[in-house]
Amino acid sequence: MRKLATLFTDSYNELKYVRTITLAGMLAAVSVVLGYLTLEVGDFLKIGFSGIANQIVYYLFGPVVGGVFGGTLDILKYLVKPTGPYFPGWTFGAALAGVIYGVFYYKKSISLGRVLAAELLVSILCNMLLGTYWLTLMYGNAFMKLFWIRVQKNLIMWPVNSLIFYSIARNMENAGLFRVMKSRGGKGSGLGKSQGS
Repeated sequence: MRKLATLFTDSYNELKYVRTITLAGMLAAVSVVLGYLTLEVGDFLKIGFSGIANQIVYYLFGPVVGGVFGGTLDILKYLVKPTGPYFPGWTFGAALAGVIYGVFYYKKSISLGRVLAAELLVSILCNMLLGTYWLTLMYGNAFMKLFWIRVQKNLIMWPVNSLIFYSIARNMENAGLFRVMKSRGGKGSGLGKSQGS
């Protein structure tokens, strides 16, 4: 329990660095652009790549930054490309997903088992359960009918999304890119703490 509390405290402290805000902002822009690159497989399945940039933020900065980033990015994406009416449940789900990924990834090495576990938990909790409930509230559809459709879709996409992120993150980790991204730099680098922190 103490380890988990420390994880949240350390992640909260990441918000004190200009580097965190700058890098999260750049990755948010990448996520928005990647959101337009979607492969459609059949009528119901879409393989998207915007989650890669999101998960890099969760890996680098943890659950607190992840929650703030996920919620903020959901609102930003809605403003850039609205699809239907705005519903705050989706923002809550995106923030919760950021917290979950952050808990699984922050200050840990990338492993396929960890990525699969994080992706499965987010799929079940945020996509299958909460996502179906939000759709039921918004459109009055029967929960169980929607739920089984979403279960099938998420179970198919679970290993696909996991392998995409794992392979990219593993290569970035091996190349030392994560170490460079997390580097706070020296004096005068402009990547240190923000003023007043």
